[in-house]
Amino acid sequence: MKALIQRVSEASVTIAGKRVGEIQQGLLVLLGIERDDGLDDVTKLANKVASYRVFADADDKMNLSVHDIAGGVLVVSQFTLTADTNSGRRPSFSSAAPPDHAEPLYRAFVSALQHQGITTATGEFGADMAVALVNDGPVTFMLHSNNKG
Repeated sequence: MKALIQRVSEASVTIAGKRVGEIQQGLLVLLGIERDDGLDDVTKLANKVASYRVFADADDKMNLSVHDIAGGVLVVSQFTLTADTNSGRRPSFSSAAPPDHAEPLYRAFVSALQHQGITTATGEFGADMAVALVNDGPVTFMLHSNNKG
């Protein structure tokens, strides 16, 4: 499981002209779910996202998490994060979890953040979405549920 996290001052998701999710200061999380991912991956990655220190403290050091600043998290499913781009000129999505496996894990990830007291908004799983954000910094990190990152 992969999460591309971006520190934002605001972010939103619009589907067919209707805003379906938005946050102010916090994290935009683009979530990619792979075939072999399970609930252990959800727990590990949700804990990592909630506690990852990317916000500035009083000394302007990245020492605070989204939980510490009472920020929000906007979670957007993005299967393209699972792409294999090592050969050719077209990505392969063979490692992406099929929707019937990925959607429950996506929902579990959102729930895991909410259970930690984090205000969480979402896009719509599998929908064609317009994601808008103001990347603060810019600050962007790729997190993994396993030891790859």
